[in-house]
Amino acid sequence: MSDQDLFQVILAPHVSEKSSRVADKNRQFVFSVRRDATKPVIKRAVEKLFSVEVETVTVTRVKGKVKRQGKTPGRRQDWKKAYVRLKPGQEIDFVGGQTK
Repeated sequence: MSDQDLFQVILAPHVSEKSSRVADKNRQFVFSVRRDATKPVIKRAVEKLFSVEVETVTVTRVKGKVKRQGKTPGRRQDWKKAYVRLKPGQEIDFVGGQTK
């Protein structure tokens, strides 16, 4: 997979209460990724994009919710999220600001 394709694997960081708790406790970060992404591809994409060393990657497929618009039933798309654990001493800074 080329470098250009690696930049399209990670869609966005997934921010929630659970992802914040996991980040503080286990050095893990949660990302929304493409549905066809595999663990090795996600690992290479995170290492390339953020310049960090990844220890493990765990992937979860999330089923889309069933929703209704009046009488018309509908369904949201399925999506995939990846829990990425970094090696000790590694950190991802999403804000990009300098620390004092």
